Amino acid sequence: MDLRDLYQEVILDHNKRPRNFGTLEGASHSTGHNPMCGDRVSVYVRMDQGKVGDVRFSGTGCAISKASASLMTDAVTGKSSDEVRTMFLMFQDVVTGRAEPDEEQLGKLAVLAGVSEYPSRVKCAMLAWHALQAAIEGAAEIVSTE
Repeated sequence: MDLRDLYQEVILDHNKRPRNFGTLEGASHSTGHNPMCGDRVSVYVRMDQGKVGDVRFSGTGCAISKASASLMTDAVTGKSSDEVRTMFLMFQDVVTGRAEPDEEQLGKLAVLAGVSEYPSRVKCAMLAWHALQAAIEGAAEIVSTE
């Protein structure tokens, strides 16, 4: 299986069966909105001793934004806010084509490197990440990709 096939398979799987989908009572949360395509994703995070104890997402969007949010929730659980910020920056560099994916650091998120071939979809892949960062920081306003 080549990387393009894997990319499509993972996106379709996480779009149809998203992991950690739903709200999380008592958690800080933030909503991200991509006005270009209408994607809207809310990310709920509960920190536990400085680490992501639980994280979920809800909302509507394209397959890429939903798959990215699903993969992100799996990847950041148990990470400190500094580790999440590092992953955010690394993921951003990968999906924008500025860096090659480091599977050891990004895990399954590395498959979304294929987004770099579709620049108009980078904001879709990053939307949940922006909402997560805002939720960790306690920001209540809606974050936008614009």
